[in-house]
Amino acid sequence: MSKFLLNLEDPGNPLLGPTLWGLQRWGMWQPKQGINRIIYNIVHLIAILFVLSQYVELWFIRSNMDMAMRNLSVTMLSTVCVIKAGTFIMWQEYWRSLVFYVSSTEKRQLRARELKANKIIQGYTKYSRKVTYFYWGLVAATVLTVILAPYGGYLSTSQSRKLLINATVLYPEILSSWAPFDKTQGAGYWTMALVQSSICFYGGGIVANYDSNAVVLMTFFAGQLDLLKLKCSSLFGDGNEDISYRVAVKRIRDCHQHHVLLVKYSKILNFLLSPVLFLYVIICSLMICASAVQLTTEGITTMQQVWIAEYLVALVAQLFLYCWHSNEVLYKSLGVDEGVYSSAWWSQGLRVRRCVALLGGQLSRRIVFTAGPFTMLTVATFIAILKGSYSYYTLLNNREE
Repeated sequence: MSKFLLNLEDPGNPLLGPTLWGLQRWGMWQPKQGINRIIYNIVHLIAILFVLSQYVELWFIRSNMDMAMRNLSVTMLSTVCVIKAGTFIMWQEYWRSLVFYVSSTEKRQLRARELKANKIIQGYTKYSRKVTYFYWGLVAATVLTVILAPYGGYLSTSQSRKLLINATVLYPEILSSWAPFDKTQGAGYWTMALVQSSICFYGGGIVANYDSNAVVLMTFFAGQLDLLKLKCSSLFGDGNEDISYRVAVKRIRDCHQHHVLLVKYSKILNFLLSPVLFLYVIICSLMICASAVQLTTEGITTMQQVWIAEYLVALVAQLFLYCWHSNEVLYKSLGVDEGVYSSAWWSQGLRVRRCVALLGGQLSRRIVFTAGPFTMLTVATFIAILKGSYSYYTLLNNREE
């Protein structure tokens, strides 16, 4: 495993090596032309058609509340998956410009061989690896649970196995989707089982790689704000250093440009993520509510409870990762100007002090990621979504009673 993870590292992309590898394998980071691009897009098209079949099935089973809730909880997440893949491909050039900025910035900073700066870069890179691999593991566990849980429920007792062998009950269904043939037994069932298992792996890969890439980029901006704050605090040394006006202005200009670029590319990242996260925040509230209702429904088997619980944990973890790391970027952007005022600005002349004041004004601009035009991605938003989901859950339970 260590050898495999080491092979994911890319000297050309010090921070984004593993995430770019995953995006390439799942057909989102595509070549500009060639047969591979065509194959990837055909796979994405098949996934979109499968999601449409889930909505068709939902229409047919709309009178059965339990089946409809199970279908809806997965179908809505499938919708987000294909939207993530589609928007990533559609806005590929913006993603490429963002990745180029991140990688070129880090390589330039690492070449400078500044001890404190390198320590910050290595710190958030190591943290990014931990978050990426943890999230990949969580998504992989969720995918395996979704695939295996239906069979576990039927094979958990000898009576269930006997009923299944004698064909007195329907075969277990991995995902709820429509098919133009009999999918309840024989070759039709095994065909759908293969298709649905493949779609689970596809969707899991899309979610794992898209989300980990977004979170790592947020981590980059948080780390760069720490680096900028450090750079600002050491603008004039300890105050005893003899610094000419030209050198002082150059250092101030470098800090200013660093922050301007961070603001520019954070806006690009927010442009790429905001529509998707707006849809996800709305859907996530409903999915968490639907999963909670299913989990507390009487008569479900132990394996079904395991499946729903694992699915619910993955939903909450996915939302929490976005809100937590976005909150970190916002918090650090609000404090980066402290670096200017903790520097030895008092040791400089009036003209330099005026430039320092202008730099402080620039650094006071906050960097924040949003879910559409309505809400910021913060820990407070995460808590509000959980409260809203609980309210929907309470309302549904009261109606059932």
